[in-house]
Amino acid sequence: MALSGPRLEPSNGKATHLVVLCHGYGADGKDLIELAPHWQNALPGAVFVAPNAPQRCPGAGYQWFPISRIDPHEMHKGVEDAAGLLEAFVHAELARLALAPDRLALVGFSQGTMMTLHVGLRGPVRPAAIVGFSGLLTGATPLEGKIPPVLLTHGDADSVIPPEALFMTAGALGAAGVRVQWHLSRGLGHGIDETALVLAGGFLPQAFGGKLAPSGEACCTLR
Repeated sequence: MALSGPRLEPSNGKATHLVVLCHGYGADGKDLIELAPHWQNALPGAVFVAPNAPQRCPGAGYQWFPISRIDPHEMHKGVEDAAGLLEAFVHAELARLALAPDRLALVGFSQGTMMTLHVGLRGPVRPAAIVGFSGLLTGATPLEGKIPPVLLTHGDADSVIPPEALFMTAGALGAAGVRVQWHLSRGLGHGIDETALVLAGGFLPQAFGGKLAPSGEACCTLR
């Protein structure tokens, strides 16, 4: 099956970049496409697209894979099973827009962050940047090849995916040589606040402009 979802076309002529936004469990592409206007001024040539995950949730919305408990090892198989569909979607979008992977950014929230970290760091198409809100890295597969810089944000009051997941993920990526920037928002639950949006809005243009070394620094802290 092919993924599809809402999109926002460039505000300034021909597409120069592609930002793929992956939603969380029980949501849909409409939830994440609402982030695009926050970054459109900084990326006027970007196409933003937010595909719906491939499976319907038992209640409402979509899921990239079923979740019974927050366990990175258990969820790793789900991420691997769903990765091919997201990779195919990204490849098709890049081909449609005649863009190279260095014009691509992957952005995810919660379960979508699990997907973007896996596909962006381990898949065949390596983006220029990865942004992960309120998620985590699943599995412990060694990272090889071109590794993009990563921005992670999380709320310290998150009761769905504990904030410890931020430090686990940042530490694992930093140990693998990934340039990681991270931010922990005080009082924020499982969500995205204005600070996270602003940080991502600065991170994406810098990464696209080649101003962030993809590797070589273990971990950077954003406050």
